[in-house]
Amino acid sequence: MKRIFLFLMTNLAIIVVLSITLRLLGFEGILDAQGVDLNINQLALFAAVFGFGGSFISLLISKWSAKRMTGAKVIEQPQNATEQWLVDTVRRQAKTAGIGMPEVAMYDSPELNAFATGANRNKALVAVSTGLLNSMSKDEVEAVLAHEVSHVANGDMITLALIQGVINTFVIFLSRVIGHFVDRVIFKNERGHGPAFWITAIIAELVLAVLASIIVMWFSRKREFRADAGGAKLTSKAQMASALEALRRHVEQPHQLPDQLVAFGISGKKDGGMKRWFMSHPPLEERIQALRNG
Repeated sequence: MKRIFLFLMTNLAIIVVLSITLRLLGFEGILDAQGVDLNINQLALFAAVFGFGGSFISLLISKWSAKRMTGAKVIEQPQNATEQWLVDTVRRQAKTAGIGMPEVAMYDSPELNAFATGANRNKALVAVSTGLLNSMSKDEVEAVLAHEVSHVANGDMITLALIQGVINTFVIFLSRVIGHFVDRVIFKNERGHGPAFWITAIIAELVLAVLASIIVMWFSRKREFRADAGGAKLTSKAQMASALEALRRHVEQPHQLPDQLVAFGISGKKDGGMKRWFMSHPPLEERIQALRNG
């Protein structure tokens, strides 16, 4: 639930900025209907600007925000053999995958994790934790890097942003339709929008956003299987399975990757029941089994 709360708060902050911009552009009238029924076309445009705006702003600043949140340092000029190996490995894998060379970074953390992000598959960021480098063999680290490079090659960050934009648009649209219905039909308000509209719309948006996140997390879990398969192609099934086994052995350790980046990391944790619906990663046991059966 913490991840969902932070996601909602991040999007809320972006929506506030977009709201001011849209009002300056003359879209405020849609929120003040003056007794006239909602204009569906305007509402759809309003919802799309808000929905896709927040999602794509988050995508555009993803590399910058990832560096800020994790303290990741991009390797501009390798200072030692490990850094040189990281850069050379990512360069080789990126060439094989047919994408531009990503920025390669390291961040200081005892956890075993890595992530990839960026708005452009040819200008992405691949980062690994010091804990992963210190706890895994070179073959296992190479497989982890291949997994992240596969995320970039698959365009997962962009696709996730598109899906999130569509979901946001429907959430904003439906929440205001529900608010308008309650305001007009139940409270019989005939002019403008009263408190019932705003209160209902806000509650509906929060509830719908939580429910809609189930769809986003479902896609996130599916893309992990594809990235594992892609990582196996860039290395080998044995290497990828070994890396996942290493992650599974350490899965009980606390996960330090910031909540906003959890969906972009390689690691996962085992949850059951309804929590599974909100998991960004499938259980590692399932990923290992799928890799071996593929």
